[in-house]
Amino acid sequence: MAFYLLGLAVLALGLTLNTKVTLGVSPIISVAYSASRIWQLDLGNTVFLWYGVFVLGEMLIHLKMGGPQLKKRLLNDLLQLPLSLVFTRFMNLYTLWIPEFETDCAGSFAGSLTGRLIILVIAVVITGIGAALSLDMRIIPNPGDGVVQSLADLTGWKLGSSKNVFDLSCVVLTLLLSLLVSGSIIGIGVGTVVAMLGTGRTVALFNSLAERRLSSGLEIKA
Repeated sequence: MAFYLLGLAVLALGLTLNTKVTLGVSPIISVAYSASRIWQLDLGNTVFLWYGVFVLGEMLIHLKMGGPQLKKRLLNDLLQLPLSLVFTRFMNLYTLWIPEFETDCAGSFAGSLTGRLIILVIAVVITGIGAALSLDMRIIPNPGDGVVQSLADLTGWKLGSSKNVFDLSCVVLTLLLSLLVSGSIIGIGVGTVVAMLGTGRTVALFNSLAERRLSSGLEIKA
């Protein structure tokens, strides 16, 4: 549980840091981010509502699939809501603590394009480590990961293909929302592409280096 909560905290840090460089955010939260900027809403609360949509989608998929494990799957879906609440509270704390690099750090290296690109890469690496750490504990998945897994189960697609389709759908929704409501693109940029390509690679690298050690440690404790 300690590693699991640490993973959530690290994941929330990576995603929040990604938003602060204002070069485009991770696809999974891009809709929530654009909505928070358009209507001046709290980012953590908006992400929590967006994750609630994911949970509802998972439940509808599992109801359609049925099967003897239905009750267990639905309970697992519902448990993602308190997880999301904890996760988004971490995001709110980081949002208060971390400056907007483009504006608050203007004139410094951190506010320059080069500095923001470096911070973006760091943010993506942190996001991947947090995602891997929380998933490897096999307790309750993040709603973003849970809905992708549910989609893969329903369609029979490979998990990577399901993730790609879901990310692309989030990007399209974000573009439609921001263009139709504000007339400009919000939340989509080079950071979105870097997050799409880099997060999965970071998860794979982290697991190749640390998953076996973490699993061995858990088995010994058990």
